[in-house]
Amino acid sequence: MDILSSVTGELSDSKVAAVFDGEQEARLIARQTQRTLGLSSGKVQVVTPHDARPGRKMEPEDRGIFRTLVIAHYKLGLVGIGLGLLLYVTLYAAGLEAVVASCLSLAAALIIGYGGVFGLMAGGLVTLRPDHSPYVAKIRAALKEGRCAVVVHAHDDDERDRARDVLAAHGGETIRTL
Repeated sequence: MDILSSVTGELSDSKVAAVFDGEQEARLIARQTQRTLGLSSGKVQVVTPHDARPGRKMEPEDRGIFRTLVIAHYKLGLVGIGLGLLLYVTLYAAGLEAVVASCLSLAAALIIGYGGVFGLMAGGLVTLRPDHSPYVAKIRAALKEGRCAVVVHAHDDDERDRARDVLAAHGGETIRTL
């Protein structure tokens, strides 16, 4: 059963790639990695310069960025509102004069509203996935040089770290996302 990430709604938040010189070498290492880690064939991909759409193998989520955008903003916006509410209650209970003396609804609306805005901004950062840019850039550069990459789509940090160790043991230049 596939488990979606709690924040992004993706099946695989973490990815590891290793660059190798030849396609045969990359395919052999991909099979060994798949067996060693006990992953399905869809979780370990070989990206070659001959692939028409290499991006599909690097970022295979078919639900796309729009789903990530909606889920991340929704969940982190709610977390921000919750934290804003908690901050308001804490400040009010502490007797902070600016909060207590303010019109109750105005102070609450501002503090909780800003919490929601900061949560939405965090959702935007998650949607941008800045950790994926170096990963994609390294693979694309390798493809332009005629090299191949083995990509592992990990479900969690442990699986990602084990994949990185296996690929590095085979001599690949590894890169990973968060």
